[in-house]
Amino acid sequence: MQTPERQSRWHLLRHAAYGVLATVVGLAAAHLVAALTVPAASPVLAVGSTVIDLTPTPLKEWAIRQFGTADKLILVGSVIVVVLVLAAVAGVVAARRETPGLLIVVGLAGIAGLLAVLRPGSGPLDVVPALVAAVVAATSLWWLHRVDDRGSVEPSPQGGDGPTRRGVVLASGGLAAAAVTMGALGRWVTSYRLGGTDVALPVATDPASSFPAGLEEMYDGITPLRTPTADFYRVDTRLSVPAVDVDSWTLTIDGDVEREVTLTFDDLTKMRTVERDITLTCVSNEVGGPYVGGARWLGVPLRDILDRAGIDATKADQILSTDVDGMTISTPLDVALDGRDALIAIGMNGGPLPRTNGFPARMVVPGLYGFVSACKWITRMTLTTYEAEQAYWTEREWAIDAPIKISSRIDTPKPLSSTAGGKVIVGGIAWAQGVGIDKVEVRIDGEAWRPAQLGPQVTDDYWRQWYLEWDAEPGRHLIACRATNKDGDVQSDVRMTPFPEGSSGVQEISVSIT
Repeated sequence: MQTPERQSRWHLLRHAAYGVLATVVGLAAAHLVAALTVPAASPVLAVGSTVIDLTPTPLKEWAIRQFGTADKLILVGSVIVVVLVLAAVAGVVAARRETPGLLIVVGLAGIAGLLAVLRPGSGPLDVVPALVAAVVAATSLWWLHRVDDRGSVEPSPQGGDGPTRRGVVLASGGLAAAAVTMGALGRWVTSYRLGGTDVALPVATDPASSFPAGLEEMYDGITPLRTPTADFYRVDTRLSVPAVDVDSWTLTIDGDVEREVTLTFDDLTKMRTVERDITLTCVSNEVGGPYVGGARWLGVPLRDILDRAGIDATKADQILSTDVDGMTISTPLDVALDGRDALIAIGMNGGPLPRTNGFPARMVVPGLYGFVSACKWITRMTLTTYEAEQAYWTEREWAIDAPIKISSRIDTPKPLSSTAGGKVIVGGIAWAQGVGIDKVEVRIDGEAWRPAQLGPQVTDDYWRQWYLEWDAEPGRHLIACRATNKDGDVQSDVRMTPFPEGSSGVQEISVSIT
């Protein structure tokens, strides 16, 4: 026989588990319904997206520095943990007073539903997954307590009166199986919806020049001259990738224009298309960071699209871009008109855009950080003024006009690595979009700067590889690099954080030579 204290503890744990199981079933049902209707309205994603929006900028930057692209996974996991803790509390409360316990479960779903309908671009269907979660979770918890309250027809594992062992096992097992089944179906539906990027791309009217061989073929460790599509960085606020049907997708140009224009994907493919090699950089990229990539983009010149709407008399100074889920990005209008290769891109590295990088269309503007130029999953461009409307990042006090700063990165040797003495290749990449790289220099242990050898020139909007042969002696050494652009401007050694207009400073690493 167990003591009353241990029986009481088992009672609490049992009912806490009921609350958790019921909530998991509700979340699984909501996930399936969201996958069939509005994926972003899944309760966990709705809460997580709101948390992202409300998180102070310094904390966001810290999360990106610490966790990189895993920051979203950690956020979702944290939301789930908090929800399940509250679900356990609901189960315990329901054991004593059923109605308050059920109301806690319903309240959790209600908060998620409210946040879902308050998201930009939300519609009536966004509340449905939360309603399903509330009904399924509350019903599951109620049923588990009914089974528990039937009493024992055989001794419980702990002795004394308790729930029917068979009834509890069957009820819990059935609900767990239902959760697994609905969760798996939801994942399958989501994967199915995300799978269709097989579109016919036009042959570029104005193709890019032949692409040179990169230094990575001769020197291990240097970043490939062209970033493979699957390896291209992704930094955005999305917890789920939008599933866009290319056949119903449109791009609308409105605002201070002569006429509103709406284009389909087929309309874009029939316009003048150009192919350009362009390096993109995220403003969250720290000195020496990974959030930069070079690719060959296929798209329609942004100026050609704006001309269809008529902008000769516009008083606008910004393009306010909106994606399919209501996210807004603000781009200075003059960059679309100054002759640079600003595009609405529909292709990347010879194929369609992947879902994670903006399928079916995105904006690509060389020379500007992505937060003011790279609207993915774009569906609307509104010509307006900065005074009249603010975009997502502008509201959070990031810079309005954010040209990419001259920067360079050491790829090899790796920081804190150990390398055999003798001839060591120090190499990496440098970028100065819009102007181009003129030279890269390397400094060893604070001595004079040494000129590095440059890799092939692609375009002035593209990064450039570099390397230096170093006769390395045993010991601990510090290696730094800096770049100079074709206008003679030298990379700044003043250290700045990414907020509000991009990081700056010279990368210096420590390596051990044996």
